[in-house]
Amino acid sequence: MQAYLARIDEYEASYNAFTSMNPNALAEAREIDRRRRNGEVLGPLAGIPVVIKESMDYVGLPTTAGWAPLSSQAAGGIDLFPIKNSVVVARLINAGAIILGKTNIPAFSDDGTRANSSWAGPTYNAVDRGLVPGASSSGSATAVAANFAVLGLAEETGGSIQNPAGAQSLVGIKTTFALVPTTGIVPLAASTRDVVGPIAKTVHDAAVLMDVLAGYSPDDPKTSAAIGKLPPNGYTSQLSKTALCGKRIGLYGQGWRLNALSPETQALYDAAVEELEIEGATVVEDPFIGRGFADLALAGEPYDMRGTESVAYDFQQYLKGVTYQGVVVGSIDGLSAITGVSPFAQNGGPLAWYVDKLPVLASSLSHPDDAPDLSGFWSLRDQYLNTFNSVMEDNDLDVLVFPQTYDTIPALIGDGTYPATAESAINIAALPGVVVPAGQYSDGAPFSLIFIGPRWSEAALLGLAYDYEQATHHRIEAELTP
Repeated sequence: MQAYLARIDEYEASYNAFTSMNPNALAEAREIDRRRRNGEVLGPLAGIPVVIKESMDYVGLPTTAGWAPLSSQAAGGIDLFPIKNSVVVARLINAGAIILGKTNIPAFSDDGTRANSSWAGPTYNAVDRGLVPGASSSGSATAVAANFAVLGLAEETGGSIQNPAGAQSLVGIKTTFALVPTTGIVPLAASTRDVVGPIAKTVHDAAVLMDVLAGYSPDDPKTSAAIGKLPPNGYTSQLSKTALCGKRIGLYGQGWRLNALSPETQALYDAAVEELEIEGATVVEDPFIGRGFADLALAGEPYDMRGTESVAYDFQQYLKGVTYQGVVVGSIDGLSAITGVSPFAQNGGPLAWYVDKLPVLASSLSHPDDAPDLSGFWSLRDQYLNTFNSVMEDNDLDVLVFPQTYDTIPALIGDGTYPATAESAINIAALPGVVVPAGQYSDGAPFSLIFIGPRWSEAALLGLAYDYEQATHHRIEAELTP
């Protein structure tokens, strides 16, 4: 713990990964040492430094959602404090992990590329400060890539785990919807799309963290869907250097998404496909062609926000668990009365654009305690899943392996958006994906693959990603600038 804190002290000013630090981290590490000396049985993460995304509730530290009105460190802002830890943070602590601090995000996690809209300012990419860090779990990825922590907790609605992992040459797990509890996390689409997953340097480390995070919690009723879906022997049980041998892999093409790969991305992907074949896999070109999958995407929109219709209802429920000056906030109206502004306000609210795009959300805002009509979204998910499942079955596929991006990583300063291949299809379809480093662009930007499978297939995906990782060792070790 002392070593990590010293490294943070030396380099954090150059990377801005953190929004707040746990003042008790060193004392907690000493307590773990004491318990170990006494021969006590310790948890699987005992003494391991972990960072958590800013939007995750941790008792004693404010939850700001990255939005200036919710931080006393910004002019005119206030602090909200959670009544209890989010479920995933409680699970980390129960496993013995030490929470080092909370990590930077864009305002309300509403950016898959940069954290520049945060009250805390931009977070920088640890591999290259001139590149975007990936978002919205920007700070968690930077903290892990910069060796400020061993593990990071990330959360995704549309790219927010896979993008930071890909941008910083890390392993990230976008989990199946409802596998990991999200209660106690500032939501964008808690009822429909929000998921929590690990960011780590290695597939093994990510798998170990999955064993701590996954499974049913009575505090999050949707996770009842995960009962019976966890691997009996844990998420490390299928890690094998021969896992790819004999597997059938579907490759990226315009049947999946209309965006074509850039020439350099195609060359890097071709090299990665050869590596997969050397490990014994058989590849199938563009299995989705002619199946209508790409046509399900929202035409003319760079980001498919469908499912965010639930955000007013989800945020209203979240606010029942946070306080301002010791009093429960309780509602969006209550928050607006305290701050003088609503995140949904047309005059600059970070969530206003969702209201303009989604009529169900606009209606829900007038009665946010009532669950909105999400039947349109559930029908869309059915279409995605039915098509996905039939393509996998018809082609006898074990997994899809795509380049995580269709072009190189954009510059931090600019308006280029993150070119993800699997956002938002796997978010709408509730599918899991594992990102693993796979090379480097000529400009120095990381290149990664994403392994995508059926719902609840994380253990199998981790096994395949582990085989690829161990055969190639493509992760870029960040060299920091003090």
